[in-house]
Amino acid sequence: MKERVIFHCDANSFYASVEEAHNPDLKGKPVAVSGNPKTRTGIILTKNETAKKFGVLTGEAIWQAKSKCPNLICVPPHHKLYEEYSQQLRQIYEKYTDRVESFGIDECWLDVTETLKFFGDKQTLADQIRAEVKESLNITISVGVSFGKLFAKLGSDLKKPDATTIITRENYKQIIYPLPVNSIIGIGKRLKERFDKLGVVQLGDITLLPDSILKKKFGIIGLDLKQKLCGNDQDQVKKFDDHTPAKSVGNGTTTITDIYSRAEILSVVSALCDEISTRLRRSNFNAQGLSVTLKTADFKYFNQTLHLDFCTNSLCDLITFSMKILDSFWQYNLPVRAIRICAYNLSSAQTVQLNMFSNTQKKDSLSAGLDKVRQKYGYYSIMPASTLKNSHIDLTRVEV
Repeated sequence: MKERVIFHCDANSFYASVEEAHNPDLKGKPVAVSGNPKTRTGIILTKNETAKKFGVLTGEAIWQAKSKCPNLICVPPHHKLYEEYSQQLRQIYEKYTDRVESFGIDECWLDVTETLKFFGDKQTLADQIRAEVKESLNITISVGVSFGKLFAKLGSDLKKPDATTIITRENYKQIIYPLPVNSIIGIGKRLKERFDKLGVVQLGDITLLPDSILKKKFGIIGLDLKQKLCGNDQDQVKKFDDHTPAKSVGNGTTTITDIYSRAEILSVVSALCDEISTRLRRSNFNAQGLSVTLKTADFKYFNQTLHLDFCTNSLCDLITFSMKILDSFWQYNLPVRAIRICAYNLSSAQTVQLNMFSNTQKKDSLSAGLDKVRQKYGYYSIMPASTLKNSHIDLTRVEV
């Protein structure tokens, strides 16, 4: 069986790099893409290489970053611009293979097993892709090359920026096994703490654990991880036209100021449900489940779900039942900092289970009319009345 050749292409400091490419005046200066302190999202989202040299960290407050780097230039995120660059990156990758799988907006796996022969060896092709990205988009990528997805991803993380790292059957133990256990995707703080208790510090230590211990402590995930670290990674890179059905559609927001009353919360819920119902209809989905999550001012989370007796993508239904969930468990007596709504248990909107207590045809007509107005005049041309005087969220931050 032919050995697979998997690339993992990771755009370096993607948001900040795109801002530099779009605005050449930023070149050579310390730049960070950050939130807005006035809306309580004042943290560093990403930073460029120049800012990294000053010790600026992703996730820290803007004031902390500027204490390290007084000349730091903070720019707001431009998500549509990043999406455009992401699409252009993917178009470049698809010149070399039809097996391109996105992992976030700035990373992709490529399976070039069958197409490598047209472009030379692994190093040559990886360097060619890096050069094309740099020339076409004026940003850089790091490329990890290996025989499996996990090791390819690790490779792209090892050398940054603008580098190629090749991990082979012959060298993977020397390169990977000494790395800290949390060097790979999927092992966060909590999982690392569990490995620490077992004396597992390096990735190679996982391969020495008996299967019985791994299964008892981590279930099938632990066994799968050991197999991959032993060089048995069979995960496939999906073709660009392979679409995994969505399992849920959700959205959330942090409020500009803490909110208490039912009317204030209804206003935010209405805006979120409006966005969710629009996305459901765009994707031709109905939902039969809803969940509502609240985060209080002291960062405590409260969550409740509801299974509906019918399927819907109606804005009215989403608002009504989201508030029904809230009324069932929330006393409206604590300051709320953030709200998230999620619609799940999705099915095709073409297969409709009718609700005998609801005028489905009327609501469908209303939704269709709403979509037509927005298509012609823009999304914000028509909004639920409860959101029009909403001073608690920035509606331009609600994804549509």
